[in-house]
Amino acid sequence: MDIANAQKAVDQWIHEHGVRYFNELTNMAQLTEEVGEVARIIARRYGEQSEKPSDKDKDLGEELADVVFVVLCLANQTGIDLEEAFQRKMDKKAKRDHDRHHGNEKLK
Repeated sequence: MDIANAQKAVDQWIHEHGVRYFNELTNMAQLTEEVGEVARIIARRYGEQSEKPSDKDKDLGEELADVVFVVLCLANQTGIDLEEAFQRKMDKKAKRDHDRHHGNEKLK
């Protein structure tokens, strides 16, 4: 599914199941919460913190999808064409960063 269709799917879900979008500030808080859940899994599963038994069944993919869902909500409710914005960002990064990381000794 491309980003434009994902935005449409989220909008359709909101109108069929969610009643309405939460306001932008609430969705920003939701996004922060979801990113925190991703950080918790990463810190415990791939970092140095011990993973608690209650964290072992957490699905990183599902938590990342929660982040994407809220980002799509924010894009929809603020009138952002996220597919177009993402393409602009990729073009900018390709021009700006083409050779940037190749000379980084830390990455070798």
